[in-house]
Amino acid sequence: MDQIPITVEGYNALKKELEKLKTVDRPENIRAIEIARAHGDLSENAEFDAAKEKQSFIEGRIGELGYKLASAKIIDPDSVPKDCIRFASRVLLENLDSGEEVRYMLVGQEESDISKGKISVSSPLGMALIGKKPGDEVILQAPGGKRSYEIIDIL
Repeated sequence: MDQIPITVEGYNALKKELEKLKTVDRPENIRAIEIARAHGDLSENAEFDAAKEKQSFIEGRIGELGYKLASAKIIDPDSVPKDCIRFASRVLLENLDSGEEVRYMLVGQEESDISKGKISVSSPLGMALIGKKPGDEVILQAPGGKRSYEIIDIL
């Protein structure tokens, strides 16, 4: 079983989602199936079909989250060495084209949220940053053209 790197915050978010699926969503869905079943003929019962489809999604997500949590390798961002960029590193970059400074934290795919400054280590920028040090320049091909960044600091 491969280990999945994840931050403490990401691990807790997955755990919270799993708990909600098991204690709230699954029981609500069971009630929805019972109500739809009470309406009679199941062969033409759209409510029943929708509830069964939702049940399939919930059970699949519960299995997926269970696997991810069991495979998780929790990495505390504060324990990550700051000599070069790695998983859970927080970085300050300067966009060399616009002069704009941006801050990102490198996280796993499950945790990535650009609006919160969290990018996936498997994204093009994330992959380009791994192993780099302050002062290094990173050039990557983005859908809108080439982008150049200078690594200002590892925070």
